[in-house]
Amino acid sequence: MASPASADNHPAVQMAGPEAEEEVLAGLARELADAARTGVPVRSLSKRFPGLSLQDAYRIQRINLEERVSAGARVAGHKIGLTSAAMQEQMGIDEPDSGVVLTSMVAASGARLRSADFMNPRIETEIAFRLGRDLAEASDLATVCSAVGEVLLAFEVLDTVFADWNITLVDSIADNAACAGVITGSPVPFDPAWDLAAEQIRAEADGEMVAAGQGRDILGDPLKALVWLTHRLPVLGTTLRAGDIVLAGSVHASLPLTPGTNFRATSTRLPAIHLRVV
Repeated sequence: MASPASADNHPAVQMAGPEAEEEVLAGLARELADAARTGVPVRSLSKRFPGLSLQDAYRIQRINLEERVSAGARVAGHKIGLTSAAMQEQMGIDEPDSGVVLTSMVAASGARLRSADFMNPRIETEIAFRLGRDLAEASDLATVCSAVGEVLLAFEVLDTVFADWNITLVDSIADNAACAGVITGSPVPFDPAWDLAAEQIRAEADGEMVAAGQGRDILGDPLKALVWLTHRLPVLGTTLRAGDIVLAGSVHASLPLTPGTNFRATSTRLPAIHLRVV
């Protein structure tokens, strides 16, 4: 990582080695955690520290995850983001990212969410998987298919501690890939012969269609997103475990999470999900 310099209360730091670099990243992780706790946004890291790499951003994410787990949080799974052309275009980003889902972030279909609990929330409709067995190493499509136990519809609530959504891939990754909440539908057993690329999905707000997409909008096939994750996670020092839920990515560009709105999503073969924002 290049030596970052900032005009926002972060003096220039001369990297003296791995320990000095880790100290800088830990400081940035604390800044993002404080912003999430207080609800006071911060300027994007990429604008202040153009030398931050994707590896640095994943390390910042990991530091905050480790802090939360040490405080009692439990990992429920992972989210894969920016897998559709619509989301990559919306965010000005050309590759996926990943974040961690904690049990405290998960609620079942029919839940009521308070918009005041978030800073700048948005919502996406996704295809998600629950693993039936571990995926302990980078895997091919056939291996991934054999490990999936269930498939379901899900809403992902996105949020950011930054002042706006004008962020880069580095910012998104550092901020847990913007994952703030997950609403899960009823799962159904996964059949490897199922053509999830052909799954048709509609999202409605107060009874009116606001977005639509299909499974192939997620890297051509949602299962390919899961393959990508099996290659990414070992680099980050972790793997997928039986019972993990994995969000494969949105089939449409994200929508504002507007108070007073009833969101509902339907799919060709997956049970519908709904959410009330108050």
